[in-house]
Amino acid sequence: MSETMSKKELGFGIIGTGAIAGMHAAAINACESARLVAVCSSTAERASQAAEKFGVPADHQIEEFLKREDIDIVAICTHSGNHLEPALEAARAGKHVLLEKPIEVSLDRADQLIAACEQAGVKLGVIFQNRLKPGYLKLKHTVQEGRLGKLLLGTAAINWYRDPSYYSGSDWKGTLKGDGGAALINQGVHTIDLLLDIMGEAQSVFGQVRTVVHAIEGEDLGAALVNFKNGALGTITGGTALFPGNPERLEVYGEKGNIILEAGKIVVWNVSGSDAGVPDSDVGGSGASDPMAIDFRLHQGQVEDMVEAVLANREPMVTGRDARRSLELILGIYESSKSNLLVKF
Repeated sequence: MSETMSKKELGFGIIGTGAIAGMHAAAINACESARLVAVCSSTAERASQAAEKFGVPADHQIEEFLKREDIDIVAICTHSGNHLEPALEAARAGKHVLLEKPIEVSLDRADQLIAACEQAGVKLGVIFQNRLKPGYLKLKHTVQEGRLGKLLLGTAAINWYRDPSYYSGSDWKGTLKGDGGAALINQGVHTIDLLLDIMGEAQSVFGQVRTVVHAIEGEDLGAALVNFKNGALGTITGGTALFPGNPERLEVYGEKGNIILEAGKIVVWNVSGSDAGVPDSDVGGSGASDPMAIDFRLHQGQVEDMVEAVLANREPMVTGRDARRSLELILGIYESSKSNLLVKF
């Protein structure tokens, strides 16, 4: 840690300077406990543009970037299929790692990434900022208190839309190598993460995916039936072909009641003996039709958590192993769709 910094302030470096990097930069700069000190891009030209955009030094050679002593934590904002390599470099350099979702596009690559951080003794956190929405936190607390009783059914619906230009304007979105798929692994993964966080481990899944509107390798429509280890059932629907796009929904049903979230806000509260008691807040927003229709405040919460995890030597809010679960389930849906068979975990 740089001697010029407070021991309660950590330096961040960002690798990857696309659209999501701006969200990370805003979140870092809003934290009293963090400071953006440098960025790293893929070419000298892009690095020059990034230096002007972010107002910090920029590099296009990751080895030189990681030599900076004032970088404590590296935020990796490269495309999904290119998380592993910079994470390996960062871990070897002794830097803690904060990754954008999903953790990677295959379980093998995810496992390599997790193992490298564990072996290097650095923290690994993964961005799933919707876990911090007030409505979701209220739902989770209510379930943990047992007020819904035995869980019976959980549903995740991410029935979104993306204009064709969203894919045609990118060299990686919707590709199998860069994105790992499309609608479920990129857009749906946030709500699928919440579903697993509430319902617990998945035991098996039967799924079907289609590419029906967009000219992409990955799916723009998908549906699945999940069997959870606790005996509950789950359903997942998702897409980027569902014009004009509806806010994502998470529905949780137990023996004693149910709660439904829409865009992270409680819209149905059937819990005996109390009302929802949640502020009418839309913090974070929804990306139903616009991927940038979210603000940085929830990312800020995860940045602050990552700093606290490093300083207190504890695990981040969402670890690499936590993030692996949603990847495994989504890849299971893809496998099931190819084989037309139930996939067991």
